[in-house]
Amino acid sequence: MKATEWLMPRAEGLYCAPGDFFIDPLVPVPRAVITHGHADHARPDHGAVLATEETLAIMRLRLGEDRAGATQQPLRYGEELTVGGVRLRLEPAGHVLGSAQAVMERAGTRAVVSGDYKRAPDPTCRAFEPVPCDLFVTEATFALPVFRHPDPLREIDKLLRDVKLFPDRTHVVGCYALGKCQRLIALLRQAGYDGPVWLHGALRPLCGLYERFGVALGDLRPATEAAKDTLCGGIVLAPPGAIADRWARRLADPVVCLASGWMQVRQRAKLRGVELPLIISDHADWDALLTTCREVGAEDIWVTHGREDALIHALAGFGIRGRALRLIGYEEDEAA
Repeated sequence: MKATEWLMPRAEGLYCAPGDFFIDPLVPVPRAVITHGHADHARPDHGAVLATEETLAIMRLRLGEDRAGATQQPLRYGEELTVGGVRLRLEPAGHVLGSAQAVMERAGTRAVVSGDYKRAPDPTCRAFEPVPCDLFVTEATFALPVFRHPDPLREIDKLLRDVKLFPDRTHVVGCYALGKCQRLIALLRQAGYDGPVWLHGALRPLCGLYERFGVALGDLRPATEAAKDTLCGGIVLAPPGAIADRWARRLADPVVCLASGWMQVRQRAKLRGVELPLIISDHADWDALLTTCREVGAEDIWVTHGREDALIHALAGFGIRGRALRLIGYEEDEAA
């Protein structure tokens, strides 16, 4: 039996038939395995939800206890259980805190649904671990040869040099609340920045959750409670939607920055009014996607969302069968 015979795309999402569960379903279902806490993967109102302890905590924080799953079952990385004859375990995906790949085995075949993932180092979450398999389901957010992400510490150094160059201005960095925000803070600390990092109120709850799970972030302070002069020469993190609105205009001559893999596209930076683009992504770039697809050794690779055609074409050159699932409902994250 092939893995493609028991794992299948349905309108609700990817479905494991013998286990009778969905992975990252797009609508409420009786049983769901959730790879990570981003909103396009962790939807509300499922019956039974299985995920890492961290992902369940993120879901409860973002969705509310009553909407994060009627029943919630945590599963540690590497811990295995059997569901309807399918052996299921979770392995690290390296995307955000608690992110996981769903590894399923049945009748001597193995399928891996990776969710979203990256291969670059990240001190705030467990690193991606490639799992050999027969069927691999991959994202393709940055699946074009133009997307080759630089060393994130180089981008952080660019930010810190700009802060020194303009000590009378406030650098406000747009970043996604889950994953990107905490990674930026950790990278700043890794680069030797020990000053306060000022936060928009929307970013504080998830930073607190990361710290409860042992991710040290250092001196964090609420930006809305600080006087304008206090923020001169400082670094403020805010949701991408806040960096160009009235909230940012209260800052001292702000330098608008945005941390995203999309900042490699100059036109996107220009359209967003970004003065200092920071190419820092929580997704695999082109080279990492190809490396991963070859490392897992799968004969079949399904591409769930992103730029499917280029990746499938490249995989064919390696003798790998690619298939675009084109599941509707996974969003293109502007701050990916």
